[in-house]
Amino acid sequence: MVQVERRQQDRSSSFQLADLQLEQDPSHYRVKVRNLSRTGLMGEGGVKVACGTRLTVNLGPIGAIAGSVAWVQDDRFGVAFDEEIDPQSGLADFA
Repeated sequence: MVQVERRQQDRSSSFQLADLQLEQDPSHYRVKVRNLSRTGLMGEGGVKVACGTRLTVNLGPIGAIAGSVAWVQDDRFGVAFDEEIDPQSGLADFA
């Protein structure tokens, strides 16, 4: 069994939608953001990704954030952002 690393970082639970674009793929995918932190997010959706996949996720008022897939389990995946964000900035209006 793979041991899952538990982070002590503050996360906002969320059920927001975001647009995701994989590197070298012109398509945009709509995914659910299950939780969001300064350094990443957990997403869920019908997009097939693998660990290490580079992508950009558009988080509405926060903007487009570049990152890479850190883990995948079924239709959920973790994204590690290239740069930290403020997860509270404008999320109330994010839909």
